Amino acid sequence: MGRLGLFTVLLGAALPLIDFFIVNVALPAIDSDLAAGPALLELIVGGYGVTYAVLLVLGGRLGDTIGRRRLFLTGMAAFGVTSLVCGLAPTAWTLVAARVAQGASAALMLPQVLATIQATTRGPRRARAMSFYGATAGLSMVAGQILGGVLVAADVAGTGWRSVFLVNVPVVLVGLVLAVRAVPETRSDRPASVDVPGTLLLALSLVSLLLPLTEGRAAGWPVWTWVSLGVFPFAAGAFYVTERRADRLGRTPLVPPSLLRLESLRRGLLMVVPFSIGFSGFMFVIAVTLQQGLRMGPVSAGLALVPMAVAFFAASLAGPRLIGRYGSRVVTVGGVLQALGITLLVLAVLRDWPGLGLLGLAPGVAVAGLGQGLQLPVLMRLMMSDVPADRAGVGSGVMITTQQSALALGVATLGSLFLALAPSIGMRDALTTTLLVQLGLIALTVLLSLRLPRVMR
Repeated sequence: MGRLGLFTVLLGAALPLIDFFIVNVALPAIDSDLAAGPALLELIVGGYGVTYAVLLVLGGRLGDTIGRRRLFLTGMAAFGVTSLVCGLAPTAWTLVAARVAQGASAALMLPQVLATIQATTRGPRRARAMSFYGATAGLSMVAGQILGGVLVAADVAGTGWRSVFLVNVPVVLVGLVLAVRAVPETRSDRPASVDVPGTLLLALSLVSLLLPLTEGRAAGWPVWTWVSLGVFPFAAGAFYVTERRADRLGRTPLVPPSLLRLESLRRGLLMVVPFSIGFSGFMFVIAVTLQQGLRMGPVSAGLALVPMAVAFFAASLAGPRLIGRYGSRVVTVGGVLQALGITLLVLAVLRDWPGLGLLGLAPGVAVAGLGQGLQLPVLMRLMMSDVPADRAGVGSGVMITTQQSALALGVATLGSLFLALAPSIGMRDALTTTLLVQLGLIALTVLLSLRLPRVMR
């Protein structure tokens, strides 16, 4: 795969991640226009994230079987159509349904990106491509909120918040043209049938955990949320037993336990969970704080994160050279820098609230972004380093499902904590408490990073 092909699949990787975060700064405008209310606003965010997480592994398996380029094109086209429906939605419930469909289309497209890179590159080219993927993933999550703020404020042709979805349509059209020209077709040499019991049990496990955590606070924690959370451990246990039994009988389970025996993948997954929970929780909370607590407009709220995006990108570019010299200790240093950045933010909030502005925020978000940029691209590269090419779709599906589930969990847990505390102790103290919880998660990632393989391929 050439440079144009790599650019095209990275464009496909950026779209779903941008759309997970782009709505954060648009939620007040959506609420005002569609009278959505807290529960539906959380569904607009959570419905996309949950559907996306549930179907990612299946999307990877289907790409291995019927062709990754074919499924990439199908998923990208569906993403464009569902984005158009989101942008034209006349009611809040229509927007929720369109977001669920958009999440499903993203789950078809995104696993094919890593699988195609894994199947068409070797050696230094693969390492460079994986570093670009990690940089794209992290930068997209930050850029989503920046772009969302700019688009809402620009009110292009009177579209307001709708432009955060409509902007995807021309990008998708360009991506489809490029993909037809530059992305090669690949598939597994040993295609496997769909593991129906495993797929259903994984879906039940993720939905029973993520949906009540996403909706519970806004809905007032009705009985169904507690019943659903009670179902989760049984569904997860049944999924594990079913997958292990299928593996033992010589079938091909949805998530082969043998894949999780790869040390690089297993340890990387353990670390990406607390990292992603903290990352997405921070992005959601900071969007609410800047607009509702500090009374910033959507553009200012987006511009506040520009130092994070710039620092992340710079660290991502330096990452491959640093890895070659220092190995996985780069991740440990990144975690320490991220912790320093969050500490600077806490001090700025305590010192300057409610007059905290862009200059006061800049040092903390920049240092935090620098630390994140030294962690995420390296972790992405590490997790896929030992996955065989013919199982690249499954491997990428497992990795992205774990990351996406943790991103959804971060919004549900840290976001709910912040929103629950704000009315009683004030937004400043609620933000400080949430940032201190994130510091605990960062400390956990630093400890886990010490167990990563020192030398990286």
